[in-house]
Amino acid sequence: MKLVVFEREGRRGVGILEQDDRIRPYRLTDAEAAQGLQTIVDAKVAGRILPLADVTVALDGVKLIAPFPHPRRNIFCVGKNYYEHAHEFARSGFDSSAASGAVPDAPIVFTKVPECVTGPFDAVFIEARVSAAIDYEAELCVVIGKGGRGIPKSEAMAHVWGYTVVNDVTARDLQAKHKQWLIGKSQDSFCPMGPCAVTADEIDLADTTVQCWVNGELRQNANTRDLIFDVPTLIEALSAGITLLPGDLIATGTPVGVGIGFNPPRYLKPGDKVRIEIGGIGRIENEIQELSAQQRKGSAA
Repeated sequence: MKLVVFEREGRRGVGILEQDDRIRPYRLTDAEAAQGLQTIVDAKVAGRILPLADVTVALDGVKLIAPFPHPRRNIFCVGKNYYEHAHEFARSGFDSSAASGAVPDAPIVFTKVPECVTGPFDAVFIEARVSAAIDYEAELCVVIGKGGRGIPKSEAMAHVWGYTVVNDVTARDLQAKHKQWLIGKSQDSFCPMGPCAVTADEIDLADTTVQCWVNGELRQNANTRDLIFDVPTLIEALSAGITLLPGDLIATGTPVGVGIGFNPPRYLKPGDKVRIEIGGIGRIENEIQELSAQQRKGSAA
């Protein structure tokens, strides 16, 4: 099942995307709809059945927004989780962990703050005065359903509600300057997400394509079978001492082909369009735009 969060006539809605490109909305209060798919995940975990509307709305008549417009807590992210990308990042000079080997022995985990999430077709805003090295990273994102602590790999998939697409946009120079990844990964609008989320039965983790184009040029083209640490391993590692909660998001890492991997690096610039597509879910496409002085002033207010 595919589910979307959308805006129509000034109101937010949540619904099931049907095969004829029409949305069947849930009957939700404004407060429930404001939480996006968090409301759906919570209901599933609690065993509640949410009512659906009798009418549908056309997909092309709404604006899609991120499935989790403001996650309840930071997004868990995994670094260096595809073999070829681990090697390209080790060669880049930006990898502080490269001294211990290109391929990690255990998952490398960092986070992105909730406020960096933006919609599947919204602009990604950059500031030349802040960073001159903006990169893209196509990633499959896991949505946790039933929470838990100390989850073994053998039981991990029972805790997965579904999946979505994210672009883990990264300021490489900030990543290097601060010797850690949160600041360079968490700039405003640095996590486009969508266009929908799908339930776990829609995806075969042994054979799902992950692709990224920049201005129509295919840059990343991989398969989830190439993950170093698979989804059950990631859930086991994270939950060993952290209680995972319903709606937690885990971005599983990006494949080879990011901008930093080229010589010279091919960073994003205003006007570039980044398209990411994951089999069984769909595509997101975001234009890179320079943040104006007026926008900076508005966000500060």
